[in-house]
Amino acid sequence: MFCLSEIEHTLRLPPHLLNLPLAEAIKGELEGLFLDKVIAKLGLCISLYDIRSIDGGFIFPGDGASTYTVRFRLLMFRPFLGEVISARLKESSSTGLRLSLGFFDDIYIPRALLPSPSHDEPDPEDKNQVRWIWEFNEQNYPIDGMDEIRFRVHSIQYPSLPLEQDDGSKPFAPMLITVRKPFNLDFSITDFMLGSLDADGLGPIAWWV
Repeated sequence: MFCLSEIEHTLRLPPHLLNLPLAEAIKGELEGLFLDKVIAKLGLCISLYDIRSIDGGFIFPGDGASTYTVRFRLLMFRPFLGEVISARLKESSSTGLRLSLGFFDDIYIPRALLPSPSHDEPDPEDKNQVRWIWEFNEQNYPIDGMDEIRFRVHSIQYPSLPLEQDDGSKPFAPMLITVRKPFNLDFSITDFMLGSLDADGLGPIAWWV
């Protein structure tokens, strides 16, 4: 789920930071650039792990800042396909579920990958959402957000940043966990992960204990 990625970056260090120790100033600038950001094909940056090397320190004509070439490692959130992860329910609609890990909210379970057979019904606690019910052995098992939900990662998408967004549209997500290319979800997507609950041991943990 987590991995280290080594990156080389040309960093411009503003003059007002030159009174700080060099490593401290560069660390602060790198954290501002990368922390909580999604890097396509690498994942979501959780933290700056370490700085491997700092070279340069050139000051170009007409610019009071110094420029460095920095090699560093980032701790990234990048699940592998087939990995089983536990998350919490964030949204539930007629098209499926949206799950959250707390630090990452763009995990989608389409209705086709919910336990079979399943049906949805109005959520008695939230009229804007539905509640999904798994039918097994003539009993109903709801997905109501009370327990953690185990899912299996099927795909990770890094959508392109839209040139325009309509007023009132939901924020663009740069990384999404899902199963196939975006279908007609009621969620705004950017980077995303698609998952499945349609296998033994997946779904709310209370179903299996």
